[in-house]
Amino acid sequence: MRVTESSGHGATRRPDAVSLAEDSTFVVNYLREMLRAVDQGASLPSLATPSLTLSGHGALPCAFPFTDFATAAIATASLAVAALGTGEAGNYGLASDVALPAVNVDRRLASFWFQTSFRAQGWASSPLWDPIAGDYRTADGWIRLHTNAPHHRAAALAVLGVPGERDAVTQAVSTWQADALEAQVVASGGCAAAMRTLAQWDAHPQGLAVAAEPLLHWQTFDAGAATTRTGAWRPFAGRPLSGIRVLDLTRILAGPTATRFLAGFGAQVLRIDPFGWDEPGTVPEVVLGKRCARLDLKQADGRATLEALLRDADIVVHGYRPDALENLGLGAARRRELNPGLIDVSLDAYGWQGPWHARRGYDSLLQMSAGIADAGMKAANAARPVPLPGQGIDYATGYLMAAAAVRALAMRQTQGLGVTIRASLARTARLLVTHRTETPLPPLADETADDLSPRIEDTSWGPVRRVATPMTIAGTPVDWALPAMALGTATPEWP
Repeated sequence: MRVTESSGHGATRRPDAVSLAEDSTFVVNYLREMLRAVDQGASLPSLATPSLTLSGHGALPCAFPFTDFATAAIATASLAVAALGTGEAGNYGLASDVALPAVNVDRRLASFWFQTSFRAQGWASSPLWDPIAGDYRTADGWIRLHTNAPHHRAAALAVLGVPGERDAVTQAVSTWQADALEAQVVASGGCAAAMRTLAQWDAHPQGLAVAAEPLLHWQTFDAGAATTRTGAWRPFAGRPLSGIRVLDLTRILAGPTATRFLAGFGAQVLRIDPFGWDEPGTVPEVVLGKRCARLDLKQADGRATLEALLRDADIVVHGYRPDALENLGLGAARRRELNPGLIDVSLDAYGWQGPWHARRGYDSLLQMSAGIADAGMKAANAARPVPLPGQGIDYATGYLMAAAAVRALAMRQTQGLGVTIRASLARTARLLVTHRTETPLPPLADETADDLSPRIEDTSWGPVRRVATPMTIAGTPVDWALPAMALGTATPEWP
């Protein structure tokens, strides 16, 4: 693999390639691990390519190489799309005599996209966090309460026995031991994470279980003659995923990031949410390019509709807890029965084995559990937990899932295989912490109008401009055909 670096940024600038200084970035090291995870599962030629260049300058301040991590994750997904080629002869870029398109990733723009990509024009977006959510000092350390969902908020307040007032919560939390409060909130159906050090997490039973897992779990199935979607699709350079149907059953950030990426290259993405669910702080960020509908999966007609959607899908991405779909009669065996050629991509928070494998979790909680917030606090010589500059574990996992899904498409088309892929936030977090920032790069310069796309996106909430896309694939523009629209604005059917 040869990676080069250029001096410009943005899709309109052609990079002047120079050798990438190994001692100035960890992009190459992260990229090797991500590509290995994708290539080891996909029985295809390696994605390692001489056509990748990097551009942009600066880094977000962090105890870990956050900007390098973001750049590598976006590069991995972009290389997977580039490897599809045009598919004109059914080779999906696998023929040795086919030159693959050049890929560039702008590290500056990647940094912004690992925070938030949209800039509201003349209106105010909803806050990302519930007023009670946050880090609290306990009698022996720190804990984070995640209360964005009403039922998670109610569980935490019930355990603490206080009303929904931050001062009251602060006082109540201060009387608890961190581990005890974490256990009680989780047992009551809430979400909490005591802050641990990197060493404590490495020695924790769940940390040990995560360390033994691969970055991505792969499993393949012979799709046989029952596959109806195989053969109907051929990528072309302008919109390589045009005609691919993606059923998005995920929420918050990691899964929606994966499906948003796929939509940017032409996939038809249909997101399904339950009635009454909303994420006002994150939905405008992640529903770009998607149609969003609602179903009640507790009702027979809702499940029947979902089964019909699964039959005609190419890819399904879901982040339910391991037993949730099984309890609805839509477990892994049933999904495979409905669609033998399905590419089934799933996400778990704390890993797929170990005592916490079914625990509810989010990026901000993983940062506390896995030692990231503690390491940030120590590096900054701060008095309280210091998280990553953005929800980087979520975003990186999303791009890894997208890369794996694209590679699985090539496997299905060339080998007649259905594929199951599993990722976890905890395992992605473990990759992040394999490197530490020892000599910080110059910080990112302040954002300017040149960093933004000129397009005005007319969303359900008001006009939006996005940060320019960080990835460029020669001959393959990144374009989201649909603006971000509110949940429930579409019907649950394929167009």
